[in-house]
Amino acid sequence: MPDNFHFEYPLVILLLPLPLLVYWLLPAIKNRSSALRYPYFNRAVVVSQQKPKKSSQVKKRSWLAWLVMYSIWGLLVVALASPELVGKPEKKIKTARNFLIAADISFSMANTDWFIDDKRTTRWAAVKDIMKDFVKERKSDRLGLLFFASNAYIQAPFTSDLQTVETMLDEADVGMAGQMTNIGKAIVKGMDMFKRDTIPHKVMLILTDGVDSGMEILPLDAANLAKKDSTVIYTIGIGDPTAAGSDLDERTLQEISDMTKGKYFRAKDTEALQNIYKELDALEPIEYEEESYTPKTLLYYIPLGIALGLGALSIAVSLIVLIVKRVKST
Repeated sequence: MPDNFHFEYPLVILLLPLPLLVYWLLPAIKNRSSALRYPYFNRAVVVSQQKPKKSSQVKKRSWLAWLVMYSIWGLLVVALASPELVGKPEKKIKTARNFLIAADISFSMANTDWFIDDKRTTRWAAVKDIMKDFVKERKSDRLGLLFFASNAYIQAPFTSDLQTVETMLDEADVGMAGQMTNIGKAIVKGMDMFKRDTIPHKVMLILTDGVDSGMEILPLDAANLAKKDSTVIYTIGIGDPTAAGSDLDERTLQEISDMTKGKYFRAKDTEALQNIYKELDALEPIEYEEESYTPKTLLYYIPLGIALGLGALSIAVSLIVLIVKRVKST
């Protein structure tokens, strides 16, 4: 018997000897049959030297019938005890927060100054490649995906289906949201997504390589709205701000994070971005519930099914025997 086999109600097994106790303690049922007395009965008894029988008798079952009936009882008791296979306790993942990734896909993300496996690639291709690994690890979060440039739009609403988020990430490309960079509009769009949900813990991650275009709403005004709504914003600056042609506004990104109790990171290359994601995992760790979930496989139907099968078979055999006797008597 495997170590993970258990009875949910083991005390029910104590009912197994109950039929034997009933047989030994209760009086037998006596069936009366008709008897015939005739003249010279006593004389016939003396001559035949046979002892007359009483008009009642206890019918005895064959040992096979007893075995079948007791087997059915035993199987029913085992089924009632609820046998089961119990697996190892598992940690049940708890949805702790909504985690929104807001990524800049303006034209500047098409610059080919990053490398993957020593091969030159665009900033967006490198960010997307590393972001997939980060997404796979957010198993306790409901992830949302938002892309922005001149405009901001929702690529994936909050979901625990991380495979869908990865697919939607693959389908995005530079220039889909315009040419400019509007960080303020991205934050406001993200806040609108948070308002539609009931989970109170809200985290936003903004990745950008540019400076805000200054249209409609300023980044710090949007960050102030996020602060009032208890939303933590982490910001990642893509690229080297000292390099020629860089528009990265580190000061604004730093102020956004400070205002919302988040943190600013600078990602100059793929290795730095990988380290940032590791640090983010430490800052926003995956949360689990206690080991309260134990998988169980119920097995009661097996002895119950066998008991029903034996019962049906014994009834069928009894009917066949009865029919055969009646045919013979006619």
